[in-house]
Parts: sequence; C-alpha cells; structure tokens
Amino acid sequence: MGPVDLHEIVQRLNVPAPPEVLVGLGTSDDAGVYKIGPDLNLVLTADFITPTCDDPFLFGRIAAANSLSDVFAMGGSPKVALNLCCFPHRGIDRDTLTEILRGGLETITESGAVLIGGHTVKDNELKYGLSVTGIVRDKDIKTNAGARVGDVLILTKPIGTGVVISARKTGLIDDSQTLPVLQRMAQLNQTAAVLMNEFDAHGATDITGFGLAGHAWEMAHASRVGVRFYESRIPRWPLSETLVKKGVKTGVTLANGQALDQKITFDERITPEQRMLFFDPQTSGGLLIAVAEEEADRLLKRLIDAGIEDAAICGEVFAAEHSHLEVEP
Repeated sequence: MGPVDLHEIVQRLNVPAPPEVLVGLGTSDDAGVYKIGPDLNLVLTADFITPTCDDPFLFGRIAAANSLSDVFAMGGSPKVALNLCCFPHRGIDRDTLTEILRGGLETITESGAVLIGGHTVKDNELKYGLSVTGIVRDKDIKTNAGARVGDVLILTKPIGTGVVISARKTGLIDDSQTLPVLQRMAQLNQTAAVLMNEFDAHGATDITGFGLAGHAWEMAHASRVGVRFYESRIPRWPLSETLVKKGVKTGVTLANGQALDQKITFDERITPEQRMLFFDPQTSGGLLIAVAEEEADRLLKRLIDAGIEDAAICGEVFAAEHSHLEVEP
C-alpha cells in the first residue's frame, strides 16, 4: 500500500462552503478565512513540528513562529493561540518541556497574540506547535489564487534549512554552523506581512514542508498562471548547497520532487544540487510575495531596511495555458 494522500481524502468529503468561508480547502492556502462582519474576518490555522534542534527554548520559538507564519502569509494579524503538545510520557524531564513552552510563549507574545490554553496528548515522538486565530481586513487577504500576470516574486528568507537541519542531526556539522539558520527560522514573518499589505501585494504563501517549488506550484495552480524563477537570485544558505553536493537530503526532499516532476521545468544549466534545493522542505521559511512590478523595488527596499536582509526579487508571473513552474539560471 502506497502513501496516503490526505488532501485527496479530504476532497472526497464534500465539505460544505457557506458564503462566510472566504478561503477554504480549494486552493491549498496556508490558513482558512471566515467572515464575521463588515471588513472583518477570522484567519484560522494549526501546525506542529518535531524538534529542529537540541535547545528546547529555541525549538519552542521556531515551532511557534512556524505556526504563526500561516496567519502572516494570509495578510492577517494573530490574536490568540492554543498550545498543541504531543509530549512523550517518559524520557524527557519537566524542565525541558517547560523551556519548549516558554520559547513558544515568548514568540506568541512577540507577535502581539496571547496564549489562552491548549491541549496535550502522550506521544512517543515529541511534537509542539500552535492553533492560531487572527484577523484580517477584506483588502488585506492574501491567497494562493491572487498572483497576477506581470507580478514580480519576492522571497523573504533563504531556502536550504531542511538539509542543514538534517546534516546537524547526523553530526556532519556542528551547532555553531547551524545556529544562524535556527535563529532565522525563529524570526517572525510579521514585518514582511505588514509591508506586503502596505504595498498591496496580490498574493502570498509561506515556504514550509512542500519546499519552494511545491508552494510556488500551489500559487501558480490556484492563480492559473505560470511562475518563472531565476535560480541565481534565490536567497539560500551557502552551506546548504555544499551539503547537497555531499549527498545530504531530508526524507521529504525526494517525495517533493516526485510530486512535482511533471509540473516544473529546469534549464539544462541548473545543476542537480541547485535543483534539489527547490524541493528542500523548510520549517518556518519566508514569505513568497506576488506584487505588482512597479511596486517591487520599493517593497524590497523597505523589507531590507526593516532588517529582512535576505529578501530578494527572484521570479515573475506569466500567462500560461497550463500552470507550471520554470527555473532559469
């Protein structure tokens, strides 16, 4: 029996979509949007992850930032959060679990949201994350379906985190090499969300487990357009390409590549290592923002001035009869 496609299973359920549901299951968006009043909508999401590092406080911060990112990707502001804790019954002391929750709480507070509860279950594999509810105004809603022909694409964080974390877990690199990556993963996408709203970006998604190619494909498919990336312009962790050349990859990388095999075309000058990074699963990755070409340079400058120094214009949206991705040097 092959792997279970949960998305396909959900599609079989014929989930009702009343008019209050502005964003639901149809476009593989980062969160749902539900209208509760004139120019007022709820943004709802949930996510949790396995440990990304040995530091429980830092892991808590990264897990919380990863969950909160879904609200930011929709153009929203998080308001309340619930802890989602899958904690082993034995083998991990109370102080470690406390530090995970303390890291999460610090990031929740930094985002402007409040923690109001949560749920804990026993699990052999530790997992932690959040259920988050936020709000968004009508004009600020960003979806996968919003990209327009002629838009420019901006990515706000480097890719390659998956292979770096995998290399650390196997002892190929040490903590000093991994720490800058972990610290960036813990950085909220809040400032990027505020600025993309200010510049009336048309669409956005955050880059997580499906990798840059996977999430860009979801945007292209929902928007019924083509997406073209320029490989040399994509921010990436320098260490990641070196690790890929050494054969390091995650357990998800190949699955991502297989899922997108017929949906992406690489220029022959793109090396196998460069291709692999497009499928590298990210945790708490950056926002991929589709914005009008005439606004792109000004938005990029504002992002960099605000401390998002890795942000880069890395692609464009074009008309296509069948949605697909292209990657050029």
